[in-house]
Amino acid sequence: MPTSVSMPALGESVTEGTVTQWLKNVGDTVEVDEPLPEVSTDKVDTEIPSPVAGVLNRILVDEDETVEIGAEIAVIGGEGESADEGGAAPAAEQPAEEPAPEPEAAEEPEPASAPAEPEPAPAASEASEASSSGGPTTSVTMPALGESVTEGTVTQWLKSVGDTVEVDEPLLEVSTDKVDTEIPSPVAGVLNRILVDEDETVEIGAEIAVIGGTGDEPPASSEAPAPSRAEPRPEPKAEPEPQPAPRAEPAPAAKKEKADEGPSVDVETLSGTGRASGTDAGTESYVTPLVRKLAAEHDVDLRRVKGTGVGGRVRKQDVLRAAEEQKAAAARAAAPAPSSAPSKVADDSALRGRTEKLTRLRLSIADRMVESLHVSATTTQVIEVDVTKIARLREQAADRFAEREGIALDFFPFFALAAVEALRSHPKLNAVVDSDKQEVTYHDVENLGVSVDTERGLLAPVVRNAGKLGLGELARTMTDLTERAHTGKLGPDELGGGTFTIAETGCTGALFGTPIINQPQVAILGTGAVVKRPVVVEDPSMGDEVIAVRSMVYLSLAHDHRLIDSADAGRFLQSVKQRLEEGAFEPDLGL
Repeated sequence: MPTSVSMPALGESVTEGTVTQWLKNVGDTVEVDEPLPEVSTDKVDTEIPSPVAGVLNRILVDEDETVEIGAEIAVIGGEGESADEGGAAPAAEQPAEEPAPEPEAAEEPEPASAPAEPEPAPAASEASEASSSGGPTTSVTMPALGESVTEGTVTQWLKSVGDTVEVDEPLLEVSTDKVDTEIPSPVAGVLNRILVDEDETVEIGAEIAVIGGTGDEPPASSEAPAPSRAEPRPEPKAEPEPQPAPRAEPAPAAKKEKADEGPSVDVETLSGTGRASGTDAGTESYVTPLVRKLAAEHDVDLRRVKGTGVGGRVRKQDVLRAAEEQKAAAARAAAPAPSSAPSKVADDSALRGRTEKLTRLRLSIADRMVESLHVSATTTQVIEVDVTKIARLREQAADRFAEREGIALDFFPFFALAAVEALRSHPKLNAVVDSDKQEVTYHDVENLGVSVDTERGLLAPVVRNAGKLGLGELARTMTDLTERAHTGKLGPDELGGGTFTIAETGCTGALFGTPIINQPQVAILGTGAVVKRPVVVEDPSMGDEVIAVRSMVYLSLAHDHRLIDSADAGRFLQSVKQRLEEGAFEPDLGL
């Protein structure tokens, strides 16, 4: 019995999603939870898993098409239905239903019915028929890149005029204020014209390139109807025979040597092509210049990276994930802070002497930060906390905690837990002010935003119901969110809905900072570096004051003075300080 696949709910306030690419073709067998399409929203890119096992009978939404949440995007049938629904049959049925004025095209079977076939894809057919060139052409437009995104900047063309391109092969890289992504080719052919220069910004829907047909198109169209680019078009990629001819031109010798080695899924970069070749089952993956550059920067061996793109293509997210896995392995024997410092220094040194435009993300961050300072009456309080007891607890429980939780025990989870506990006693700091309605809402749940410094910019993934988590659960959840923030694997709901934010200012060695409030919240806590220094303390045994070496940290609280007075902020900070200095975390550590 056929099962409908709909566009799922993709997060709070998200009303639509854009299908960026289909990972399966019509007629493919799929398993439960196996990814079907990749979908982009204004918050994150994610994959939609199959709800059932069966055969993908129909694809109802083209790539780069935006649909509302709940809209039907595909149909999956049982194994027994694949013969009726699979292959090119659905593509033949759809043109018969949609273009009513052309009965002759419906009577002819599958052979080359070129005039009737373009009807199902209006955008492509109109561009093709309107062309004055000898063969049909397809217009490439700037696709929808998320809700509220109105324009995109072409950062780099991956193909030149005259290059042969395949279906779903990346043409260019585009940057917006939400995400950096690649735009795939909607059809196979030759890149005839590039209409937008690099670093040029155009609106969504604007024409950016033109792709023309090749001499190889007629045999391809005779096997599967060419213009239905969302369904039958990707199928030639699975055939080993027609592919080698066009792809062998850049480096035929290298390709032959690779084929002689036998089946392999390793990724090898072909010189001058920006591609990667894998000869397993005749499939090929592409490695773009950006991916190769990222791999070189992070010292990642592309042959050991499993690609998650179409046909096993290695994407930026795959390289970043592999780099994080390498860092995690190295962090077993070393502290995480020193391991991340050298890469930052290397990246920054490459900027010397350069002039470049601000990225869309940096411009978006700048707008939000300035807006926060404009909306909130922000002021900051700083206190000093003695965390010597926590430092001793870490020494005692570090090995046991790492074995039980699988992560290193740092100071940050202690700060987060103390802040969450203090929010329950001081709900003013866990609130939202609506200036238009002149209302304040005090939350009854503690959703803790955690500031994460990623390569793209600052993100704040949210720990849901942090007030119900113990130290180990909180540390594990924050570590997981941080790792997935670096690898681009966060879900849309994980980046919104926070009620209070904590930022680890001390990870770079800073003693304290003056963080900016993450709107619409009313407060943010910054934690400085923990340092050992001489402090005057009371000796309980002698009842006298002595100078001793203690582990000290500064905590800075930026708060919105429209709702929170200095006394309110001070009481909150004292609650956090008392919890940290008493150091009663033995039950959480199993001591």
